[in-house]
Amino acid sequence: MTLDDLRVFVAVCRSGSLSAVARELSCTQSAVSQHVKRLERELGLALLERLPRGVVPTQAGRVLSAAAAEGIGGLDLALRRLQELARGEGGSVRVTTGATTVRHFMSEGVVAFRRAFPSVSLEFRTENSSSGCFAALAAHDLDLAWITISEPVRGIEQRPVVELPWVLAVRADDPLAERPRIDPADLRGVRHIRLPRKSSSRARLDAFFAEWDVHPTSDTGVADWDTAILLAELGLGHAVVPELPGWRGPGHPQVRFVPIPDLPPLAAGWAVRRWDALSPPARAFADTVAASCRRAAGADGPRTDGPRTDGPAVPRPRA
Repeated sequence: MTLDDLRVFVAVCRSGSLSAVARELSCTQSAVSQHVKRLERELGLALLERLPRGVVPTQAGRVLSAAAAEGIGGLDLALRRLQELARGEGGSVRVTTGATTVRHFMSEGVVAFRRAFPSVSLEFRTENSSSGCFAALAAHDLDLAWITISEPVRGIEQRPVVELPWVLAVRADDPLAERPRIDPADLRGVRHIRLPRKSSSRARLDAFFAEWDVHPTSDTGVADWDTAILLAELGLGHAVVPELPGWRGPGHPQVRFVPIPDLPPLAAGWAVRRWDALSPPARAFADTVAASCRRAAGADGPRTDGPRTDGPAVPRPRA
């Protein structure tokens, strides 16, 4: 087998489509299929299961994909750094994030980092969910991923940076807007604006709704937190969202955020393959963003330079 065989196979497992990978690599679907068949012949095992629409890895395929993605990602990162050293460049920091992360959590940190490291390039890759960020981090030569802290993920280290209390976003003239707090029973009557199905925040909310026997009416779904808040501001429903920096204040007079103290806060922060393998610029970027988040929150939060962890600290519910 060749490194190219493994790269193509990992890409197919991630996308679930031979044709999509062919388009991405500007080659034919037959060429992509040959890479997979070569691996299957050498291993003597089927690695993909063909479905009416797309493909999924078999059990053997999942084992190979996980190991290959971890190895290829580390190798690509090392090769990139060696190339930067050979060219005498200041290096680069590559980050994968959700669609609204830079606006809410990184804007101040990005400016501060650029002033301190003017010769280091910054590259951002957008993913739609934390699981997408994990997959991209494992499969590509990325340094950092900003994610919702979740259960431990094999080969990934997570460090919380900031805790986000949950709030109910409602239009200013909504009867709930003047409430000092929202209790679980209050959520039974709301028109809930659904968060993305594959997102960690949606999974967390669904689990709490089930625990509280809350089944809110829902006829609207969105792709990100910002859109949910905007629709709530327009009066299209109610959004249970983490409290995001930048939404409070005179810029949004028609929306109110009512605390939901019974919901444990959502932790967000960094994920990497190995903290001790980060380049100095990548570590500096992670620390700079963490410091700016703590300033924005107005309190000390978890630090990225603390003890290494392969999983999240479980936040305690607030009284």
